[in-house]
Amino acid sequence: MATLILVRHGRSTANTAGVLAGWTPGVHLDARGTAQAAALPRRLDGVPIAAAVSSPLERCVQTLTPLLDARPHLALRTDDRIGECHYGDWSGRKLGELSGEPLMAVVQQHPSAAVFPGGESLRAMQARAVDAVRDWNERVETAHGEDAVYVMCSHGDVIKALVADAIGLHLDLFQRIHVEPCSVTAIRYTRTRPFLLRLGDTGDLGDLAPRGGPEQGTDTGDAVVGGGAGAP
Repeated sequence: MATLILVRHGRSTANTAGVLAGWTPGVHLDARGTAQAAALPRRLDGVPIAAAVSSPLERCVQTLTPLLDARPHLALRTDDRIGECHYGDWSGRKLGELSGEPLMAVVQQHPSAAVFPGGESLRAMQARAVDAVRDWNERVETAHGEDAVYVMCSHGDVIKALVADAIGLHLDLFQRIHVEPCSVTAIRYTRTRPFLLRLGDTGDLGDLAPRGGPEQGTDTGDAVVGGGAGAP
């Protein structure tokens, strides 16, 4: 079956502001995110990409635009099912403020039970994203053959949930996964099982250096909901 290249969108204005964006309109790539997107075609040079799919949100479409410009044969398709989690009343709020909400402990420790007020559950987010990938695997394989590779641009929590599904990890453990902005995660699907080929690859080992501060949960052990801003 197809090989899926998952790209998290580049760093956004919400990431640098420490805001949980969700589906809030007007969130776009910042200067660093734009540079990250511009480097993506070079990073994927030599990889034959048969199709490109994106979350409909602006920051994801912006991230794939340089790749599409470099490969005019690709037509971008959008799919709401790989859009960001619907965080409901949490959308647009500061992550520092949300850390004091009682629900945050559930999000961190028992995410399969987390339902965002006025939004959706993390379990529903994972289910729709997994359904989308299964559908696109079949469509891409039918159109381009079982060795086809395609790219999909989505969001931190969605990608983490897809990785958890691929490696048979319960959703309650998905907060142990981290993907940087504009990182590449690759999953090869077969008839019997998926294989995780890359996880959160930025091509820069410098982002492994200790960075300190609460943003990455170094003080509390918590994951950054939504994915965080990445290395400085």
